[in-house]
Amino acid sequence: MVHRIDKDSTRFKHIVRSQIRKDLKKYISQGELIGRKGKNLVSIPLPQIDIPHFRYGTKETGGVGQDEGEQGAVIGNDAAGTGPGAGNQPGEHILEVDITLDELAELLGEELQLPNIQPRGAARIATEKEKYSQIRKSGPESLRHFKRTYKEALKRQIASGTYDPANPVIIPVREDKRYRSWKTTFKPESNAVIIYMMDVSGSMGAEQKEMVRIEAFWLDTWLQHNYRSLERRYIVHDAAAREVSEEIFYHLRESGGTRISSAYVLCSQMIDEHYNPAAWNIYPFHFSDGDNWGSDDTQECVALLKNSLLKKVNMFCYGQVKSAYGSGKFIKDLEEALPGEENLITSEINDKEEIVDSIRTFLGKGK
Repeated sequence: MVHRIDKDSTRFKHIVRSQIRKDLKKYISQGELIGRKGKNLVSIPLPQIDIPHFRYGTKETGGVGQDEGEQGAVIGNDAAGTGPGAGNQPGEHILEVDITLDELAELLGEELQLPNIQPRGAARIATEKEKYSQIRKSGPESLRHFKRTYKEALKRQIASGTYDPANPVIIPVREDKRYRSWKTTFKPESNAVIIYMMDVSGSMGAEQKEMVRIEAFWLDTWLQHNYRSLERRYIVHDAAAREVSEEIFYHLRESGGTRISSAYVLCSQMIDEHYNPAAWNIYPFHFSDGDNWGSDDTQECVALLKNSLLKKVNMFCYGQVKSAYGSGKFIKDLEEALPGEENLITSEINDKEEIVDSIRTFLGKGK
């Protein structure tokens, strides 16, 4: 019975996984899923999954084909709740399933064909890990090493002359018992930091910020799947830049002009002060509508990228969100000024449907 239950459970999980993967692009472009995010789980709404079965109608009602019928006649009845009055039959329901962020990341990687990230060679730190590789004479019974215990008992009985090969009974005593023990080793682990930057000038409205929020959730999910430890820092800017909390980052409403270079200067300072490129994998993501104050500031941004930021980071990603009020010129200026820069990745996001392509563009190189 247990094996049958395990088999059925595995089959059900496979069905659920297939259904999620089928509609993953739809979930990516919606914010509902993000709102259901827990500490380690994400709830995903799915159509009700039932085992196929026969359903019999009542004897009082006629079957299909028993009369000629009339044009416009309703087939069935309104009892399920579609008529003007209250119904007495169950309707269709949505099933919510919980999957871990790791499972969600695997589905994302499969659907978008994302390569696993290869951490930068020197960007590793040592973390403690306990390994059971030693033997001691004392310890809890749950860690008793049976093979070593009986070896000690055999040696003692042979040495004392009490061992009888014709009747090889080995009885360990307290002094024979041996226990597994651990020692602390240092295992290299990769750490990463995401530095989100967003334009919060007057041309960036609620719709643009929602697109940024959705894309950031999926970027987080994939990078956290590839790194044991992931930090996030948030920078907002109009004509000046400052660091804020995650809550403020997505809900701040401001107006005014735009100087993108102010965010790049703060990002560079943050890296210099807190994230040594030899010990961290660094991922800055900048989102804007592409409207910058003057060509001089754009040239300053290009100089900061070329001479500073691109040398420190795994990749620098610029996502341009379409806005009715933004000029959209900044992405063209970057591509013209820095052609062939492997660490610079740009993407245009005109609506929520293009979030999928933007994620694939940013993460497709596996850097």
